[in-house]
Amino acid sequence: MNTPGPQASGDARKNTAGLVKMVVVALVAFAFTFSLVPLYRIACEKVFGVRLERSAGDGAQAAQPAQGTAREITVQFDGGVNSKLPWEFSPRQVTMQVRPGEQYETTYFARNSSDRTIVGSAVPSVAPARASGYFSKTECFCFTAQTLLAGEARDMPVRFIVDPNLPDDIKTITLSYTFFKNDVLTAQAAARPSPAASPTSPRAAP
Repeated sequence: MNTPGPQASGDARKNTAGLVKMVVVALVAFAFTFSLVPLYRIACEKVFGVRLERSAGDGAQAAQPAQGTAREITVQFDGGVNSKLPWEFSPRQVTMQVRPGEQYETTYFARNSSDRTIVGSAVPSVAPARASGYFSKTECFCFTAQTLLAGEARDMPVRFIVDPNLPDDIKTITLSYTFFKNDVLTAQAAARPSPAASPTSPRAAP
């Protein structure tokens, strides 16, 4: 019977080593991708003071208001733009009465008052600061940069839940946004041809 020569044994070891490297790379890539979600959540909660949507189990638990209470919280909405951003931006609704544990939706209005396409990014904040850990946003235009064509207007929805564990002494929460011009994305948008308006494009509100 023929036995493998030194060259065959060396090739086998190389193949095995290559396979091990591929497995290690795959595991590292998986771990990195998996860590992006908690890193994004930490950034929003610690830097911007706004908690994102929780897991399905946590959401189901939060969706149940405290038994035996009919507590209502006043949520105020505010919005503005940085001086470099030629946009109009304001909430459609100034205040709302909400019950902790239930999901609500409100809308902000934005209009690009300039004659060119501009990309903006919204930074949220919650006051008082103690309430930020009890205010969860499930959908928000602040999650991604927003592009408005020259003269374009758009309604931007926000969905949120107030945690039933909000301290009893907090009666009012203020959700505020400041829109900033995203210079990098605006420059990229300017380098591309402006798309023609389509029938499905958002119309300017009166």
